[in-house]
Amino acid sequence: MSGNEASVTTRKSEVWTPAHGFTGGIEGPACDRQGNLYAVNYAREGTIGRVTPDGSSSIFLELPNGSIANGIRFTRDGRMLMADYTKHNILLYDFAFQKLSVFANEPRMNQPNDICITAHDIIFASDPKWADNTGQLWRIMPHGQVTLLEAGMGTTNGIEVSPQENVLYVNESVQRCIWAYDLAADGSISNKRLFAQFSDFGLDGMRCDIDGNLYVARYGKGTIAILNPSGVLIEEIQLHGKNPTNVTFGGEDGRTVYVTVQDQGNVERFRADRPGRCRRLFGLV
Repeated sequence: MSGNEASVTTRKSEVWTPAHGFTGGIEGPACDRQGNLYAVNYAREGTIGRVTPDGSSSIFLELPNGSIANGIRFTRDGRMLMADYTKHNILLYDFAFQKLSVFANEPRMNQPNDICITAHDIIFASDPKWADNTGQLWRIMPHGQVTLLEAGMGTTNGIEVSPQENVLYVNESVQRCIWAYDLAADGSISNKRLFAQFSDFGLDGMRCDIDGNLYVARYGKGTIAILNPSGVLIEEIQLHGKNPTNVTFGGEDGRTVYVTVQDQGNVERFRADRPGRCRRLFGLV
């Protein structure tokens, strides 16, 4: 990308959960109001794992036969959304009723990968087709209506909404691009522009802090890149594993960043300067 990447100050993460407690399909991740971390494929494919604040891991949920989740997000009232990529679903888990349901289904999807959500529960989903390095972008309204926003993209993967909810970010893993769109309150997007582009390695999941800095998983490089709202790389966090798949914020103050790592099958973490935007949805920051 533009700028001198080598000059960026690098800190290091710490390993938080044991290696290979999750499968190589570890993804997600997302924290609830109580600070529990959820990530997919704990112990075996087709599960949702829960890691408590003290680091204890267990299977929280078994998905229906054939379903495998990827991205996880929480609604503002604390229900859990999951992208079920094998069955082209967005799944919804209601903790109060301990009920799992299909919130939306769209057969035209390749494989819904990562999701993000606004404060008004409008969902956006990336939808890569890895076989030919293309992808799509979808919107799912709070009542479940699914709309294709853009086709013919690169391998769409990480996706996030800015803290002011006026920008939608979508990255393309193989093409190493991050795109920004103007985002309206009704969920419509416009004014697509290139936010940042990297010269090497892949891109995966992304999250914003409350100042609008974007934390990006650099798959293959083993780092989390932090970009400011202008798209300038301001720091990279060095991980122990090489293949981070996604990031989220949690902890008591919302400033602990959790990273799911494919090649290690575990979670690493580090401290951020500011809380995550996802904590604002719960009214915690």
